[in-house]
Amino acid sequence: MGDSGRVLVVDDDETVRDVVRRYLEAAGFTVDVAGDGDEGLRRFADRRPDLVVLDVMMPGINGLEVCRRLRQTSEVPVVLLTALGEEENRIAGLQLGADDYVTKPFSPRELTLRVASVLRRARMPGRPPPAAVVDGRLTLQPGARQATLDGAELPLTSREFDLLAFFLAHPGVAYSRADLLEKVWGWDFGDQSTVTVHVRRLREKIEHDPAKPTRIATVWGVGYRYDPATP
Repeated sequence: MGDSGRVLVVDDDETVRDVVRRYLEAAGFTVDVAGDGDEGLRRFADRRPDLVVLDVMMPGINGLEVCRRLRQTSEVPVVLLTALGEEENRIAGLQLGADDYVTKPFSPRELTLRVASVLRRARMPGRPPPAAVVDGRLTLQPGARQATLDGAELPLTSREFDLLAFFLAHPGVAYSRADLLEKVWGWDFGDQSTVTVHVRRLREKIEHDPAKPTRIATVWGVGYRYDPATP
């Protein structure tokens, strides 16, 4: 039994499941596997893993639908497995609340590193300030990993919370997508559209009009800047 955390791997390819299981177990994770979306949802309900590795293209209930159903009741970190060239599926998965993705064919070692990174960020989100951060009607409670707007809790994924916490800790500073990928995701490489999608999702949750954002501003030619509502 590993002590790094429990991971559920959902993939209809038995070879992929076995290889991923071996690598994750060698890294200290306890691993459960499922061969399709239905089985994955049942095992998730029974085992409550710390993270789910989820293949997008599966017969029956595909990975995007599984991700959508998971997000109805849980903020468990999700890492998608997508085929090369399936950009629409990757973006759709991120919009549904997936935390990360790895493109097939993939290196099992890279996937293991990504799983460890996502779990590490979910558990220790870059040392945000311990006290509550208040910006107008928006309040962030780093210790509780909770954010509220007008007193109502915001349904943030782990990565969205980390991104908001980073913005609140660095108001008025413009960051490129590469900067944010490194500082929030902990990646020194990766698809920068991941940042774009998460910024869009975050705007939908904290902006009065996401099409005309007043908090997360786009800095053309650079990236994004958080403009606080209060001086």
